[in-house]
Amino acid sequence: MPSMPPSPPSSDPLDGLPPEHEGLNRLPPAARAALAAELPDARRKLSPRGLDTWLRGVDALHQMGRGEGVLRAWIAAMPPVARDLGEDVLAETATACLGFASRTSGAVIERILDTAPLAARRLGDPAVYLSYLRFLEHVLSRAPRALRPMLDHLSDLLDVLTLGGLRRWADWGIEAHRTDYPSLDAYFSLTSEASRSVLQAERKGTLLVDVQRRLAMYLRALWGRDFMLVPTAGDFESRAGLRPYVEGFLLHLPDALDDWQGAPGLDLYRAQAAHLAAHLAALQAPILAEGLNALQMQAIGLIEDARAEALAIARFPNLRQLWARFHTETVPGTAGAFDRIARALLTGTAEEDLSRWTLHSFAALNLSNPAEARALGLALAARLRDLPYSPHRDVPSCPYHCDNRVLWEYEEIDWSQSSAAAPAQVRKYVSVLDMVNEVEVETAGDDAQEIWVQAAELFDDDGHSFNAREGKPPVSPPVLYEEFDHTIQMLRPAWATLREVRARAGDPAQADAILAANRKVTDRLRHLLDAMRPQGAIRIRKLEDGDELDLNAAVSAAIDTRLRRQPDPRVMMRVLRKTRDTAVLVLLDLSESTNDPAAGGQTVLSLTQTACLMLADAIHRVGDRFALHGFCSDGRSNVFYSRIKDFDQPWGPAAKARIMGAEGKLSTRMGTALRHATAHLARIKAARKLLLVLTDGAPADIDVRDPFYLRADARAAVDAARRQGVIPFCLTLDPGADAYAQRIFGPRNVQVLDRVDRLPERLPQLYASLTR
Repeated sequence: MPSMPPSPPSSDPLDGLPPEHEGLNRLPPAARAALAAELPDARRKLSPRGLDTWLRGVDALHQMGRGEGVLRAWIAAMPPVARDLGEDVLAETATACLGFASRTSGAVIERILDTAPLAARRLGDPAVYLSYLRFLEHVLSRAPRALRPMLDHLSDLLDVLTLGGLRRWADWGIEAHRTDYPSLDAYFSLTSEASRSVLQAERKGTLLVDVQRRLAMYLRALWGRDFMLVPTAGDFESRAGLRPYVEGFLLHLPDALDDWQGAPGLDLYRAQAAHLAAHLAALQAPILAEGLNALQMQAIGLIEDARAEALAIARFPNLRQLWARFHTETVPGTAGAFDRIARALLTGTAEEDLSRWTLHSFAALNLSNPAEARALGLALAARLRDLPYSPHRDVPSCPYHCDNRVLWEYEEIDWSQSSAAAPAQVRKYVSVLDMVNEVEVETAGDDAQEIWVQAAELFDDDGHSFNAREGKPPVSPPVLYEEFDHTIQMLRPAWATLREVRARAGDPAQADAILAANRKVTDRLRHLLDAMRPQGAIRIRKLEDGDELDLNAAVSAAIDTRLRRQPDPRVMMRVLRKTRDTAVLVLLDLSESTNDPAAGGQTVLSLTQTACLMLADAIHRVGDRFALHGFCSDGRSNVFYSRIKDFDQPWGPAAKARIMGAEGKLSTRMGTALRHATAHLARIKAARKLLLVLTDGAPADIDVRDPFYLRADARAAVDAARRQGVIPFCLTLDPGADAYAQRIFGPRNVQVLDRVDRLPERLPQLYASLTR
């Protein structure tokens, strides 16, 4: 039987893709054709891992559904970007594009990808390129309309601006024209006079990307070896960039430099690069930094700078002239002493006694022995110890010196092994005699191996308890909560850490005195509270359809029938049980601002305490279940939450004492506290759950500079509470709260109290209106 001829091989490049990329066969025709045309070249340029990431990016952007243009732009642009910056940026760029999709159109994302090769080529470093992607997120979050015209002129902008200068230029235009769309378009299209003037103010003299090849050839000519030069972007806040440094045998230089006192920026680049290369040539082994203070490290670094330069000048004498022109400035203070010493060590001419002593001691050194240089640095630090010194303030003025991080080696601690070896803490419950006679370390810290607990409190001879005098309030295990980042429109998982702390007790007699002093206000609210109290069983009579027979109405109907009159057919009745099934959690803002004075010589905190006492007394009369909680924060890692009164705790002297013991401190990270309060309410079975927030200002914290960040997070926490059946409501004491409170809680769930002194009266009234 004749054999069949073999089938011809497929001419489609996509037919040979692995099974995990079968979804690419469903691409639109134009995108499929572009991928088929680019795939052979991508196989040659990319590694198997990079090729897989590139194809996964195509699939992810296809599923994003923003059109064929985005797919074609990704297919064409990303292989050149991976060639210039490395394949690791492929996944970061794909993730960034997926985030852009929630805030802009497919045409803008296509333009971002089209300009990605230009940005990669001009920025020249993967870390700077990733900072550029974060900058695009920043522009999208503040003025989405500005991004397209800026990308259309990206080549002109990156020709004269660093990434930091580009961000400052963009921020200026956004702040000036955010709500004026024609002016915004004109600014970012470089057609307005303001745009050109700000651009001229932010441009720098020499960009590293323009002279990088020349510097590499210069170093190769000097040292006979290749050096890798890497740009760094450190001037987001000001025009001052990062100092040069060496890390991993890479020479990190600022991405742009201005001319320095008449010296061209290129010469300053040469001085920086030659100085870094001299360090690498002179360094034999890192210096152990353990046991050295900041002044000693600065002095040793100064001597090491001079040693490296002296060894380089011995080989290339003209380097002295290159470096000396940047030693003409002397700043005041301790940094000025370092300037004079560095100038003397380079030029050989001393200006004062300390410089002469250092120059004389340096001349006697064996430059090939780093130990002698370290000893001279320590001796110099000993002579300078009487001068005030701060490593952040007293910075020498020499513009080409590095930060000397290449010199130091730090001892690394394996925290995983140390924590694994630590024994678990044991909590033992003992008697009074054991506590008195057997305690070994009364001042043990939180890491003690055993914690002893006994029911009765111990008192000293003066009548004060040991707990009140020496004890530490217990802190619950940390609880991690997500946080919403409005700049990327995503939740950051396990971002904020909340710790529950025990509420401090105050004087319950003071609480009773406050309630007695406000008895008139309580009496005025009594009729309102009595009307809210459940009335038990109520009979509704004269019904045609009911649960049981109304005997009186039935007798009357029978009498009317005997008298040949029309009887009333409504002879039934229904029994209704009037009950309330409401749970209320009052969440108090206990930040530092509650210590501010209010009307009548009281503070906001004292008025809050009075209002909480009256509200708790009112809720207790009605019979609803309620809890009083408070919060403050010290950054995202320390959100403190105190339960002043819980749902299962009675209203009595103990709860009153904890209200009087509340104190205002730290900041207001509201979103995390709202999530924790919602979690407490979720455990309560009730038909109506009310979360009443009492605050005196907008959400804020020490580690957040963007005022909209925590507001957006609080809004996300409020939405999450509503989805769980909780009704959030905010009573704010901030007269300017209209600008943000309604965006967080909704226009109908906010009440602004103009007069803070009326808080004790308004809070119970608000509760009555919300739970009626």
